[in-house]
Amino acid sequence: MVQTLKKRGKNVRFGIHPVAGRMPGQLNVLLAEAGVPYDIVLEMDEINADFPETDLTLVIGANDTVNSAAEDDPNSIIAGMPVLRVWNSGQVIVMKRSLGVGYAAVDNPIFYKDNTSMLLGDAKKTCDALLAKILES
Repeated sequence: MVQTLKKRGKNVRFGIHPVAGRMPGQLNVLLAEAGVPYDIVLEMDEINADFPETDLTLVIGANDTVNSAAEDDPNSIIAGMPVLRVWNSGQVIVMKRSLGVGYAAVDNPIFYKDNTSMLLGDAKKTCDALLAKILES
């Protein structure tokens, strides 16, 4: 999908939260193993300022690390936690198996924002289906 979108002139980048995955750095390793060029993998601090100018953000499997309650709800148990501010993008597509909560057991308000669409199901199958649609267009 990345190669196809880049060939069409799209600026594709990956934003990584420092504690995403089962251990720090795990997602960086997984992306490297998948052949994702390191120069398009950005840390949270590098990419957060770009979201307001981003047309579309695709969130795959994340919950707490993209939860706006960390910034918007001072009473939330995750208040003050650094997050990827994906909700500032023009459009957000969140891919998850269900609407279930994450590790912190906190509902995620971005799931209900007007600029967010939920795409529930297996991420691999969903990404394959998205790629097929992109190739059709």
